[in-house]
Amino acid sequence: MLTKRIVTSILLISMIIGVLFIDWLCGLVVTLFIIGGLYEFFSMLDKKGINAYKYFGIGLGAVIPLSTMSRFELTRGWEFLFIVLALLFLILMQFKRRKNSGAVIDISTTIFGIIYVSWFFSFLIKIRYLDGGMGLLAAVLLITKSGDIGAYLIGSRFGKNALLPRISPQKTVEGSIGGLAFSVLMALICKPILGFGYLHLVILGICIGILGQLGDLSESLIKRDCEVKDSGKVFPGMGGVLDEIDSLLFVAPVFYFYMSVVLR
Repeated sequence: MLTKRIVTSILLISMIIGVLFIDWLCGLVVTLFIIGGLYEFFSMLDKKGINAYKYFGIGLGAVIPLSTMSRFELTRGWEFLFIVLALLFLILMQFKRRKNSGAVIDISTTIFGIIYVSWFFSFLIKIRYLDGGMGLLAAVLLITKSGDIGAYLIGSRFGKNALLPRISPQKTVEGSIGGLAFSVLMALICKPILGFGYLHLVILGICIGILGQLGDLSESLIKRDCEVKDSGKVFPGMGGVLDEIDSLLFVAPVFYFYMSVVLR
């Protein structure tokens, strides 16, 4: 399992390095990850017996990053208008169904999937389009994923006290602390990219580390509810697409808005 994780990680890192230099290619890869993540999300709901609008959600979810890539903005904050229109279409589609039972759950989970996977993850594209975006995107990926690696290494070696056994039995307090330490260390290493002072970098590393772990736990909660171990089997030894991007789902929008303020 460890060998599979290492090989998969090397391949993913190589791919990420390759696409960072070309903004449209970076956006395309993010879009593909979103499509894969949405497919896994709705597939988990299928196993739970929730009849969400799977392909409508995937199609609509793909439009968000593609429109971000093209820098299309119908209005300021057009994403909110987009979600309102999506909700309207879902209600109209629900009128065609023969049964009314589960209508609220089906519509709500579809909207949730679009926001949770597509909208949140598409902020990586917006980060790439900021001034110095290539470096900023590299930094946020390195800091977040270093936290994942630290939590796994420290937790598997020294973990004794369960963090939230009801949600994720394998996660430990020691692993969580290790993950935060790795995130802070990587934030300090990224000083030439970010240009912040050391205290600022420590605080940023802690914040990203916490958000990354919350993203991981949120997906664990969904998987526990749907009674699945992994969201998919795309990446050998590491699970599915959603398993790989979960720690970035909360980090990406928060980091984007933070850097938007800092760079003004």
